[in-house]
Amino acid sequence: MAKTRLERYADLIVRVGANVQPGQVVFVTSPLEHAELAREVTRSAYRAGARYVDIVYQDAHAQRAMIEAAPENALTETQSWSLARLEGLLDGGAQIGILGEAEPDLFADLDQTRVGKARPVEQVRRYLAGVNNRELNWTLAAHPTAGQAEAMFGEPDVERLWEAVAYSVRLDEPDPVAAWSVHADRLRLRAARLDALQLDAVHFAGDGTDLTVGLLDGSRWRGGGLSTQSGIYHVPNLPTEEVFTCPDHRRTEGVVRSTRPLALGGTVVRDLELRFARGRVVDVSASSGADAVRAQLEVDDGAAALGEVALVDGASRVGRTGLTFFDTLFDENATCHIAYGTGVVFALAELPEGTPEELRKRGVNVSAVHTDFMVGGADVAVDGIGRDGRIVPLIREDEWQLAT
Repeated sequence: MAKTRLERYADLIVRVGANVQPGQVVFVTSPLEHAELAREVTRSAYRAGARYVDIVYQDAHAQRAMIEAAPENALTETQSWSLARLEGLLDGGAQIGILGEAEPDLFADLDQTRVGKARPVEQVRRYLAGVNNRELNWTLAAHPTAGQAEAMFGEPDVERLWEAVAYSVRLDEPDPVAAWSVHADRLRLRAARLDALQLDAVHFAGDGTDLTVGLLDGSRWRGGGLSTQSGIYHVPNLPTEEVFTCPDHRRTEGVVRSTRPLALGGTVVRDLELRFARGRVVDVSASSGADAVRAQLEVDDGAAALGEVALVDGASRVGRTGLTFFDTLFDENATCHIAYGTGVVFALAELPEGTPEELRKRGVNVSAVHTDFMVGGADVAVDGIGRDGRIVPLIREDEWQLAT
């Protein structure tokens, strides 16, 4: 019998996204609303040879109750059993995170400072360190919901959203796995072209943005997928259309306006504008959600500086849908984006060693925050600045300018 769309999607997540290996323990996190996909992923993982699949379901309404009424210090507290589970994951496990907001504005009426602050800081910091150290093969994928469709289309047309998701992740191809292999090769070639330029900085200009992001000497462009320390190749985001690198957190200057709404897990930030001086955010404005962003920027010393710069042109499948998904996993792959918070250390030529303080002194940002937001579009020009000062056009009117 032909596989259903959900079965094909689950197989893509397991075999291309996480690339689950025989004998691995697979850790799945999923909102309650996505149990259908979580179960299908579980079946697919066992077919791929998983030893055991462990699922943790998340309830956004329980999170809302905590934000509303928990003691202030509980908002950032890490529970010992959650940290123990994470250490189990980082001991040879694979991770699959299922995303998709059932109610994108569920936290919109809450104290936005508490919304932005709410995260188990120690656990997030350990997880991000594990990702940067390439300790696990992991992937994130989204499942459509009626609430997301309502936010996107003004009506709960889940089938229309499913069609957009399927197109974005190449489920429409006769052989999605083969299509992903070709696509990943294309992104790796693009990253190699950028590496050959030996850029010192990237400049974004237009639509209210004039931002220069300095790069580290050891910055390398990445795209298409990653390999763990043990050699397991995986695709962390389904979809992915970006090539990205690690900036020098001390060398961001100027102003940037987000070109799409930013979904922050229960609240939507609109018209976000950040001003940077000497590498740090010095001013935040937004028509909604500004306090949530300010609270994130105050989580620790590294939160207010950049940790990633990523380039996406108009050839992106996500961008070609013409949709705003209200889901960063998709929206960041529609156009260029940057991220405040911890650096994508695995994009460096060599994994640096040292304490967080030592790494930050060398320009590598460290934080318990990593928030991507979209800064590109047809009206935003992107240039590379070479180490010799030359200007290299990278994107104009959403079109990639380098030969590939």
